[in-house]
Amino acid sequence: MTRPVIAFITDFGTRDHYAGSMKGVVLSICPEAAIVDITHDIPPHDVLAGALELVAVYKYFPKGTIFLVVIDPGVGSNRRALVVDTGKFRFVVPDNGLMTLVCRESPPTKIIEVIDQRYTLSTVSKTFEGRDRFAPIAAWVAQGIQLQDLGKSVKDCKKIEIPEVTLLEKSIKGIVLRVDHFGNLVTNINRSNFEKLASDDSVQVMIEGKSIGPIVNTYSDVNQGQLCALFGSTGHLEVAANGVSVVEKFGWSFGTEVCVMKLL
Repeated sequence: MTRPVIAFITDFGTRDHYAGSMKGVVLSICPEAAIVDITHDIPPHDVLAGALELVAVYKYFPKGTIFLVVIDPGVGSNRRALVVDTGKFRFVVPDNGLMTLVCRESPPTKIIEVIDQRYTLSTVSKTFEGRDRFAPIAAWVAQGIQLQDLGKSVKDCKKIEIPEVTLLEKSIKGIVLRVDHFGNLVTNINRSNFEKLASDDSVQVMIEGKSIGPIVNTYSDVNQGQLCALFGSTGHLEVAANGVSVVEKFGWSFGTEVCVMKLL
């Protein structure tokens, strides 16, 4: 029998006991679960960052993986606890927009609002529902509980606004949505947006009015410390610098404007 996989994304960090406590709860209910830590380093309360990390990674997991995603600035409030089933994967999340981008790519076949308290811990902390509510739900899903036994079907989950690009006749305007561990700036401009404008060698990329030049294939196509623009592993345009952090060297970060301009 294949072991069920539960993959974690949280903003809990690894310094405190929070992530470890959630794993302990999961293993107490479903001891055969294989636990994967995608990341616990989402910036605190940053639902958008969590949604971006989730959409970047989920499709690379085996069918049947359960994603336990807890970035929950509304902890203890009346926001819903959901299990979202896309047919291939299941997601256990607070209903705060974490599923926005995944649902665009993989429309849900079923969404369950978890109501039955038999599938949470007997005492649920108002400040740590990740441990007491979401972790046991994920573990019971891994154990094979029928989703309808958890609660009631609902039609939709909450969506958050994702900044969109502006497509003009001779340019695309976007912004930095994410900064990765290496200090690279990942924008909301994707390949599909770009191909509506031009080819790689017929544009220049600008960031806050500074020209970066044409798009390259990889970081080593430019000299050490030199800025470059390229399409990264998620298919989005990145602004990077060979071997150094763009954030540390130039101070650009989330929300910085990036423009792709078609050359005449």
